[in-house]
Amino acid sequence: MKYKTRDFGEIEIKESDVLTFTQPLFGFEDYKNFALIYNPEIGDSMAWLQSLDDPSLCFILFDPTPLMSFFKPQLPASVEKILGKGEYICWVICAIPDDIRKITVNLKSPVFINPLTKKMAQIILEQDYPIRFPLIKEDV
Repeated sequence: MKYKTRDFGEIEIKESDVLTFTQPLFGFEDYKNFALIYNPEIGDSMAWLQSLDDPSLCFILFDPTPLMSFFKPQLPASVEKILGKGEYICWVICAIPDDIRKITVNLKSPVFINPLTKKMAQIILEQDYPIRFPLIKEDV
């Protein structure tokens, strides 16, 4: 199907690529259907989480793999009931201000996706991670 997007205009998204929030993003409970959009010039480490319910709603996601030396999310057992059995893909939501050097990611409430069930959820981790973790260290 064709969908209008905030940043990429009208694009084709296969029905099999539609992801559904079973536990929605906090503050955006009315929006359930999304798709991940990748920019080939940037690669797979960033993605746009585009709402299919509202073309103007889109979030920038970051693959937290480079942060795994200290970011090791431990999911509660209840997640399997929300997302189904399987391996989960973890993304963190970026906040990109006018000064790109001040970009932050939310490590406290990542988004987890089950690629088998196409379900996703934003999970508040019990671990003590920051909501606004800077990706770029400021000069000391």
